[in-house]
Amino acid sequence: MTQADHNRIASGQLARMGLIDAAWIEAAVETIARVRAEGIETVRVVFADQHGILRGKAVVAEALASVFANGLAAPSTLLLKDTSHRTAFPVWSAASGIGSGPMDGAGDILLVPDPASFRPLPWSPHSAWLMSDAHFRTGAPIGFAPREVLRRAEARLAERGMALVVGLEVEFHVFHLDDPRLAHGDTTMPARAPDTRALAHGYQFLTETLYDRLEPVMDRLRRASAELGLPLRSMEVEMGPSQFEFTFDPGDPMSQADNMVMFRTLVKEVCAREGLHATFMCRPKVDNAAASGWHVHQSLVNTEGRNLFMPEKDGALTPVAGQWIAGLLAHARESCLITTPTVNGYKRYQPFQLAPDRIQWGEDNRGAMIRALMKPGDAASRIENRVPEPAANPYYLFATQIAGGLSGIAQGLTPPAKVETPYDADAERLPASLLDAITAFEGSQMLRATFGNEFVEYLARIKHAEWDRYVSALSDWEQAEYFSLF
Repeated sequence: MTQADHNRIASGQLARMGLIDAAWIEAAVETIARVRAEGIETVRVVFADQHGILRGKAVVAEALASVFANGLAAPSTLLLKDTSHRTAFPVWSAASGIGSGPMDGAGDILLVPDPASFRPLPWSPHSAWLMSDAHFRTGAPIGFAPREVLRRAEARLAERGMALVVGLEVEFHVFHLDDPRLAHGDTTMPARAPDTRALAHGYQFLTETLYDRLEPVMDRLRRASAELGLPLRSMEVEMGPSQFEFTFDPGDPMSQADNMVMFRTLVKEVCAREGLHATFMCRPKVDNAAASGWHVHQSLVNTEGRNLFMPEKDGALTPVAGQWIAGLLAHARESCLITTPTVNGYKRYQPFQLAPDRIQWGEDNRGAMIRALMKPGDAASRIENRVPEPAANPYYLFATQIAGGLSGIAQGLTPPAKVETPYDADAERLPASLLDAITAFEGSQMLRATFGNEFVEYLARIKHAEWDRYVSALSDWEQAEYFSLF
């Protein structure tokens, strides 16, 4: 069947659109052969949406050749939803609100699979993931689709003879699932949150006995990550009850963005099968919970692979490192909608909680927004941006890190003095709320010039929809404050 598969793909819609080449076709044919040889029954054709959530369809193995030949249709509204899964754009109106137009009427987009991304799922061995890129029906790229946004950012950096290297350090929670809340009255948009309890007591940071107690869960997640090919480095007991931290070896932004969305999905799916509830929500509303962060380690290398952040002497910054830091600081407020895209994430920016609340940098200082970890002769010299929350879309996040850093390089910016006491420093504050972040994002000339007005207005509209629902919802605080008083 190999030649027949090759001929079918080579004459299919994707080839006619010019979206695939000979190497891609050979990889697709090899993937089809592997599916047959390994007895894979279903393939989950997925893509990362605007929130970094994997969406898609499962196809039977026999349909895979057709998917490689012609792509897979999916509703365009998947790219238009807020975090409640509501469509935030008027797709039934004369204009959907998307300037490029093809999303009117809730029509289809085209998913173009990436055969190199094929991964059998260790927790569901009869099934596999196949990552895809989202295109318009015409085959044209969607300018605000996450992978496309990052791909263009990487290309701009490559034009300067540089590449970004990023490492992942991700905190999250895993709880016992006591009640999934599946009564009909609980199936709202979004659904009612489940009832949970901790796996172990917290506030025993990095203690060996607590790790041993949590090791069965850690092991399941570690093994699944390894079998999926994720470059896992360490598993750690974090500060709060049932709070974990996993770290990964450094890599290129696109691979790491794919790794991040796969890891978040892996953790949630593996845990659900074990009667557990995993969440990458920044600050869960459960008693005694600690906030989770996502610390993004980053450095620049030239075309020879030399680390451009490695200093010649202690306490010094290379010119490129200083400009990159200065650019990230200069554009921190307007990029915060990307680094911290949820209402909940802004409740982490508290002083003396190992999270930043101001825009500044320090040398190996965990209270500063940017933590500089650079030593002469250390090829791992890097900075750590401590602003992001674990719910951030990694494609957008890495793209805006590139945009901010490149802006610093292009302008030759100089960073301010490093801080020793970040919570006492007289520095500009990070946005206090999602609304503040939306306003700064919409007003960013740098982001508009880099990613286009459509991208800025698209994402701002989705986030405005979330904010509007948040402020219109009645809270426990309001009920306690006013129900008896007035």
